[in-house]
Amino acid sequence: MRFRRPAILPVAAAVLLLPLTQHASAQDGIGLEGDNDPDEGTLSATATQVVVRQTSGGGQGGQPISAVDTNWTPPACWHEPVASPRELRDAVEAIDNQDLVPVNSSLRWGTDLMHEHYRDGGDGNPENYAMDRQGDGMWWRAVRNPNRVDDAAARECDDQLMFWADETAAPDVPTAITPEMLAEYAYDSIKVPDTEIEMQPADDRLKVNLPTWIWQEPASFDEVRVRAELPGTGLYAETTATPTSLRLDPGTEDAVVHPEGGECAIGDDGGVGRKYGGDDGAVPACGITYHRSSEAAGGSYALKASIRWEVDWTGTDGAGGDLPDGVFETTYDVTVQEIQTVVR
Repeated sequence: MRFRRPAILPVAAAVLLLPLTQHASAQDGIGLEGDNDPDEGTLSATATQVVVRQTSGGGQGGQPISAVDTNWTPPACWHEPVASPRELRDAVEAIDNQDLVPVNSSLRWGTDLMHEHYRDGGDGNPENYAMDRQGDGMWWRAVRNPNRVDDAAARECDDQLMFWADETAAPDVPTAITPEMLAEYAYDSIKVPDTEIEMQPADDRLKVNLPTWIWQEPASFDEVRVRAELPGTGLYAETTATPTSLRLDPGTEDAVVHPEGGECAIGDDGGVGRKYGGDDGAVPACGITYHRSSEAAGGSYALKASIRWEVDWTGTDGAGGDLPDGVFETTYDVTVQEIQTVVR
């Protein structure tokens, strides 16, 4: 795959190179955490130019999913193109002792070091900021996943300082941004709706040995899509999470789940289970039968309802594949009472 040079936005070079936060703008000159005051703030460790947006599903707000495979995590950092030769040169010429240029996600250099390494060609870099190659490549730098900036793994890309790469191909470093890494970053940005289930009887009137019917109306659960792309490079990935089942954990061993195992399939219409229809003695398609009052458990059981999501992705040049399934869990405090009878 040929790596296309990013389109550079018409903003000041210092703004492109220095990390921005929600408090900063092009008019601020540099991005600071906290107040936009060089004497008060500190430069952010996050500077990715990757754009992430949820393109469908999830509604307003939402919650992140957790990977079923607890050994899998999205990338904590990567390398991406951050500046053209002219932008790097202009940024170095504009800095002073307070406004330093980041050379990885945690290290910032002043004029002397920037001159030594990037103007004079130290450490194997092109001389004069690669100005003679303007339009033929980009300067690349380590950046952190904005969702994982405080993870120890977020510093693992910092062994490599900002470096030059021709536009003919992505640089030969294992942490250079790829469509799959974008897909994993998009996974980290998925937001799914809260798991809201219906019960009959209601959750404060459940009875011992009386089946509790659990359902959700059609169209309650829709697939969620998140797209991550690096503007101007042709690199993108769209990650799709599809709900497959609702799993029930009654919160006590003194209960039976329906169906066996507690895994209620989500139908093609986006619904789950079926509403109670007055069939006395019938076994619910999705539900729980409690066999003991919750009084001894402190007054209620913690019923857990979790939606399982299958996740896959597609991206640049037809790339794609599967990612670990994800889950989002909601807990309901339910009261289970014994039915009192009088025998004459």
